[in-house]
Amino acid sequence: MLSSTNQNQKPITTMINDKGNLQIGGCDLVELADKYGTPLYVLDEETIRAICNDYKKAFSAYPKTNIMYASKALCTMALSSILDSEGLGFDTVSGGEIYTVYKAGVDMSKVLFNGNNKSYEELELAIDLGVGRISADNFYELALLNTIAQSKNKHVDILLRITPGIECHTHEYIQTGHLDSKFGFDLSQIDEAVELIQTEYTNLRIHGLHAHIGSQIFETSIYADEIDIICREISRLNKQFGLNLNEINIGGGIGVKYTDEDQPPSVYEIGHIVVNKLNECIKKYSIEPPALFLEPGRSIISTSGVTLYTIGSSKQVPQGKKYVSVDGGMADNPRPSLYDAKYFAQVVNKKEDTEKEKVTICGRYCESGDILIKDVTLPVLEEGDVLCVYNTGAYNYSMAYNYNRVPRPAMVLVRDSKSDIVVSRESYDDLLVHDIIPDRLK
Repeated sequence: MLSSTNQNQKPITTMINDKGNLQIGGCDLVELADKYGTPLYVLDEETIRAICNDYKKAFSAYPKTNIMYASKALCTMALSSILDSEGLGFDTVSGGEIYTVYKAGVDMSKVLFNGNNKSYEELELAIDLGVGRISADNFYELALLNTIAQSKNKHVDILLRITPGIECHTHEYIQTGHLDSKFGFDLSQIDEAVELIQTEYTNLRIHGLHAHIGSQIFETSIYADEIDIICREISRLNKQFGLNLNEINIGGGIGVKYTDEDQPPSVYEIGHIVVNKLNECIKKYSIEPPALFLEPGRSIISTSGVTLYTIGSSKQVPQGKKYVSVDGGMADNPRPSLYDAKYFAQVVNKKEDTEKEKVTICGRYCESGDILIKDVTLPVLEEGDVLCVYNTGAYNYSMAYNYNRVPRPAMVLVRDSKSDIVVSRESYDDLLVHDIIPDRLK
């Protein structure tokens, strides 16, 4: 089976240049740090496009496949433009994500709106901008969505999100397909939802079922299990309610290689399993071949991104660890403190064959838990060295925040030795833009 880009630990253009420095996309990372400052998010366009092509090839045997990028992993206008040019649609989970892809010029019929507690304003925005599908998550949302649709004299195209009862072996915070989950209708609730759509919520048009079983998944058999459950339910609902459901959305969740220990499956392996199982279930349950939607997020963008930091102070604990501080940390990468996530890093400006030591890389924020990488062996670090942390394209910028009133980093896109700002670095004035001192305090 072919390997795919999500199985790489580094962007595919990563190399050592003639100066002995790391470079990505033909750009010297020391020079990028000097030009744009650090912390700095760096995205490699060639890697992004490579994984998109992996997905398109891996699922090419099923012509009704639609790849919908899960925007929550990273959502910017520049990235949306790239993915749109590769023919991908978009799975969005907020009004902000919907508005971002809209402003990037995306065809909104290729956008799905997903989430467990969509607001009136967000649903209204989705309808007004012509989002192609809304994945209805619960009974409250069905009623709210129908009310909005009626007020606009429109019909809204929806999927029902279900919890298929599949539990993947990943972190409990990123499991979404098991029965005890905040997401979706339980299988025992589907009939009631369909009955309401047919009798009361007549401004809603149901096209199929949507499920998502988790994130950073290394298992493969669970996708086959998920497809069997969805196809079985579609067959049953079509017969019982006289429907013509012809869309299934299996979510995303394919893992990536953060560390040497991680062994994510190839996109081609998943494609083979999904297509074969779907064709089997089409015959097994006597259904028309449905349109297949999948929602990769992390596996599209994570490997494409790195974060650059500048080394600052260090502390040797007597008979203990050596802590080395960088100029970022938990506010630009919350994942280690949230999930105990593991990362791999290299020093940008030092050869790997120099003297090494084991250190713990810590952040600059006022929290003892602000640790980026524990007990990593690196060339001896000095103030001013530049550190490159790999696989930070997903859920780093999108989860970043302003703890300690620290501005969020800039993001650059690199390709063919050129770099472009795609997200500007925040300033101190940006931090204050929404602050107001009431007149009575002046």
